[in-house]
Amino acid sequence: MSVCEVKTVGHVAVVTMTNGENRQNPQFAESLQQALDTAIADENHKALILTSNDDKNFSQGIDLEWLVPAMKQQKFDEIKGFMHDMDKVFKTLLLAPIPVIAAINGHAFGNGAILACACDFRLMRADRGYFCFPEVDLSIPFLPGMIAFVKKSVPYYRFNELKLTGRRVTADELATDHIIERAFADTAALEAGAMEFAMSFDKKRAIFAEHKKRLHKDIIEIIDTENHPLINSMQLTV
Repeated sequence: MSVCEVKTVGHVAVVTMTNGENRQNPQFAESLQQALDTAIADENHKALILTSNDDKNFSQGIDLEWLVPAMKQQKFDEIKGFMHDMDKVFKTLLLAPIPVIAAINGHAFGNGAILACACDFRLMRADRGYFCFPEVDLSIPFLPGMIAFVKKSVPYYRFNELKLTGRRVTADELATDHIIERAFADTAALEAGAMEFAMSFDKKRAIFAEHKKRLHKDIIEIIDTENHPLINSMQLTV
């Protein structure tokens, strides 16, 4: 089964997660990184949309059916490799020389919501799907780098609440808090709106990349210096 696909529409790259709930595991991280690299490498692409083809889910976050057995079997190198690979994905999104737009077409839970926050902009359908950070109920603390780039996307007061309660929120509430640019009535409207928004960009890559490099300098440093020791020492659960 495929995990991610890339297609071009006009001058927009569309990276589609194609594995149902799009739970994140080593195969997911590798496939998404390859898809992003392919999309960004094409100099004709002026923007990138990240979305899913599942009717209910954007991404349900880390694949616990992989992670829990891996922890029990002490496959620590595999787990650490996955975490480092996801950090690479996040950094690719944060530093991409073109605007990256998350078209959230369904549930975005945990690492799925975090993935959307690594993008430059977020749009979401209003008729189906929740956005939440359930880690507080799963005994999984955020890594410092995750906290840093989620704070760029979510107002601090709301992030504080969502992170400490695990409460699920809808697209309409996210729009009120400006976490997403806009809520759309359904999938068809989201797809059309995301493409229209993406098509509106025609920025030079060099200046766009430099803006993002300077804007996210502190976030990248936190990922590189603070995430690594926590991952390498397996301080990933409580």
